[in-house]
Formats: sequence, C-alpha cells, structure tokens
Amino acid sequence: MEKKNNLGVNKDFPSKKNEGMKDLYRTNEKIRVKEVRLVGENVEQGVYSIQDALQIAEDQGLDLVEISPNAVPPVCRITDYQKFLYQQKKRLKEQKAKSTKVVVKEIRFGPQTDDHDYNFKLKHAKGFLEEGAKVKAYVFFKGRSILFKEQGEVLLLRFANDLEDYGRVEQLPVLEGKRMIIMLTPKKK
Repeated sequence: MEKKNNLGVNKDFPSKKNEGMKDLYRTNEKIRVKEVRLVGENVEQGVYSIQDALQIAEDQGLDLVEISPNAVPPVCRITDYQKFLYQQKKRLKEQKAKSTKVVVKEIRFGPQTDDHDYNFKLKHAKGFLEEGAKVKAYVFFKGRSILFKEQGEVLLLRFANDLEDYGRVEQLPVLEGKRMIIMLTPKKK
C-alpha cells in the first residue's frame, strides 16, 4: 500500500528537483566499507579508515561523498553534498548541450520528375547539406510505375553526382518496397 503524507501525496516519489539525484551517491554513515581513498581540497590524499574519514569531514563541516564505489578501496570526496549535486547536474546539462543531434531531411521524387522540379529539389538539398543535415532522397513508385525502377536509379545517381561538392553518398540507391532510397551526408569542412 502507498504511503501518503497529510497532503495526500505519495512519499515514495521525489517532489523536488534534486531529490531524484540524492540517492545516486552514498554519503557519510551510508558508506558501509572499512576503508576509503580520500580526494579533494583541504585533504591529504590517501587511504583512511571510514571512522577517520568521517571525522575529517565532520571537523571541516562537510560531507563524505562516495564518488567511485567500484574502486578498491572506494573513492570518497569531502565536499558540501548539495554543492556537489548542483555541479553534477550542471555537468550533465553541459554534456547534453554539446551532443549533436543528427537531422535527416527527406526529398521525394517521382520516377519521371522533370528538370525544373529536379533543380528546385537539388537547390533545397544543397541548403540542407550546407546546414549539416543528412539528406534522404527517394523515388516513390506508384502502381505500375515500378516498371521504371531503372529511371529512378539513374535519377538518384544523377542527384548524388550533382551534390558531390556538398556531401558524400552514405548509402547507394536501394529499393525498399515502393521506394528507392539514397542517403547523403554533409562533407566536413
């Protein structure tokens, strides 16, 4: 049965922003090993018994935080736990911001696309590749137009050839059901 406080809110779920991260690291008395390796500012680095490490942290008015539990002996840092959580959260946010998202833009052709439409779509593809997006160009065959799959392949190869200054072919034309697909990735500058 769920434990609820006097407001009718389930106590098992974190209510504040940092509470989701609070249980990631063991602190102070929750560390259950005989000895730990201490690192951090204002501390002589080395291996200490857990009682000595807790005493050093208490003398400085800070927390003992286990940052690497799988090491032998586990690595602990003497720091303010709330500040430590804030820094970890900030570091995760920076990593997320630095990671790049791959954008794939699609361009659709028919097997008998005329020159004006082709040039219009080619111009868009150049723009996409210059922005750093991948381009997935495909020829869609409706009904009996599948008989012209050679025309579709020629069209896609011409498309790739016209874009060789902007991108390189990642995947040659492949027929998948009613679509013939080619993938282009931007060239690195």
